[in-house]
Amino acid sequence: MNDVRFYVGLHQPADAHRFDRACISINRLRGRKKPIPGVRVLVDSGAFTELNLYGAYRHEVDEYAAELERLYREGVVQIDAAVAQDYMCEAFMLAKTGLTVADHQRLTIERYDALKQALDDRFEGNCPFPILPVLQGYSPSDYVAHVAAYGNRLVRNMWVGVGSVCKRNGSPELIAAVLKAIAKVRPDLRLHGFGVKVTSLLNSTVRSFLATADSMGWSFAARKQGRNPNSWVEAKQFSDRIASIVSSPKAPVQLDLIEWLELAA
Repeated sequence: MNDVRFYVGLHQPADAHRFDRACISINRLRGRKKPIPGVRVLVDSGAFTELNLYGAYRHEVDEYAAELERLYREGVVQIDAAVAQDYMCEAFMLAKTGLTVADHQRLTIERYDALKQALDDRFEGNCPFPILPVLQGYSPSDYVAHVAAYGNRLVRNMWVGVGSVCKRNGSPELIAAVLKAIAKVRPDLRLHGFGVKVTSLLNSTVRSFLATADSMGWSFAARKQGRNPNSWVEAKQFSDRIASIVSSPKAPVQLDLIEWLELAA
């Protein structure tokens, strides 16, 4: 089984140079001028914050594309990939928008298409970093349907995100069922798990379907324990813990305090 490549989620871009890989929201990078050296960054679209707080994106696709272009051309971050502006499909997110799972899936593809076109225009058809499409749904069959809806956009061996799983970390078998359903129809895809916490990465089945993952679970645990939820030291300890898990052929048999706190989230 291959190791899962992990991107630690960070609040503060200034801390990113302490890590090999980081996942940082465009909302934290927007307008930044100072370069962040030595770290590969997965630029997140800020989807969860945007839809959870506002019920819609405050920044249109062209604005997102313009900021990604600036970050790249000015050498502010080394972009491993930029995540398309997707629409999560948990019930509480559907309540925020007043739309259906099918609507969210359609909008997710529309935003992906628009971002790809906008970046192709800005880079004359040769965008120097990949755009990460996101598979959305709630039931395993939803995700299979979304794979079909993407059609030939999902080229062979493509790096693809899997959304709406972060709230299911307390039941890793549910995440495994989603990943297995996707892999059954497209075993070639390299799947990325958004917000996949320790409790799920402890599950060897979940790990077996993932190429990459990100999480900011360290911040929640630190806050619950009365420590600094913005501390890079907390993030580093968490990242080291994840590294030991994703390189292990078997899941550890015991949960530590961080995992128990995640289960309570």
